[in-house]
Amino acid sequence: MTSLADIPFSLLDLASVTRGSSIGDTLQRMFRCAQHADKLGFERFWLAEHHNMEGIASSATSVLIGQVAAKTEKIRVGSGGIMLPNHPPLVVAEQFGTLDCLFPGRIDLGLGRAPGTDPVTMRALYRDERRADFFPDEVSELQRLLGPDSGPHPVKSYPGSDSQVDIWLLGSSLFSAQLAAQRGLPYAFAGHFAPPLARQALNLYHQLFQPSDVLEKPYAILCLPVIPGETDEEAQYLLTSAQQRVIALRTGKPLYLPPPVETMEGIWSPMERMQVEAFLDLAVVGGPATVKSKLTMLAEQLPVQEFMFSMDIYDEGKRLRALELLAEIR
Repeated sequence: MTSLADIPFSLLDLASVTRGSSIGDTLQRMFRCAQHADKLGFERFWLAEHHNMEGIASSATSVLIGQVAAKTEKIRVGSGGIMLPNHPPLVVAEQFGTLDCLFPGRIDLGLGRAPGTDPVTMRALYRDERRADFFPDEVSELQRLLGPDSGPHPVKSYPGSDSQVDIWLLGSSLFSAQLAAQRGLPYAFAGHFAPPLARQALNLYHQLFQPSDVLEKPYAILCLPVIPGETDEEAQYLLTSAQQRVIALRTGKPLYLPPPVETMEGIWSPMERMQVEAFLDLAVVGGPATVKSKLTMLAEQLPVQEFMFSMDIYDEGKRLRALELLAEIR
């Protein structure tokens, strides 16, 4: 039987703004969450790049990574991820090379090939729609820029060269799973919003993995929603915040995290309920015993070396307590 004690726990944060709160207050809550996770022994704290999404405040991802790293001591801090088609590889290498100089051995660079936004905002970012096609080449460029100094070259990252930055490939489809396997890089699957392909992508990554200077054997993270509560009933109540926000996401409304409600009846239609439940298919919700049982089952059924959790919990005290429950479960 797989022991959860052998599987690191990590967090993915979008700097979610709660309804009625300010961005400044949101970021302070995020810092307190990262500090609590650091003290509880969580492995890493990642931030996701999104643009023009009202209610999500993690758009300046590398800036926030530096702030979180400065306010914590041991936990690894990184991107989950930087959407590479939005940025020149040299700029990414310089930013993360600088972070590595400030916080050596604690910085992760997770890379995605999606824009992290809508088509209109893509143009506002001056993004070439063909950039995603060059993702494998730009990953190679970043590996060169952040890797050992390879001698004379017209373009170098300074800071960046000879860094300790760990490069990860992120994905919600099979493309990045295959690329990560071919390059011998660690891989993270976005099960928190693309659950149907989780099993196939993780299996494919492990089947195709080629050892490299970075990794001798595959290492995969599964990111999934988790809502721990003191009881199953409390967790189901807390879950209604995430359920309401998924409806907002699907209907193009602002993504402020709303307070939980006693019932979703009257808030969602039967069709919306089906859509929300499919979106949250991998969600682990319940009291400590239920969460432990579900995570153990996932660890036995899927080839994962680490769990990363997204936690859409409205109340800060409940969120910090949820971290404690996860640490106790592990």
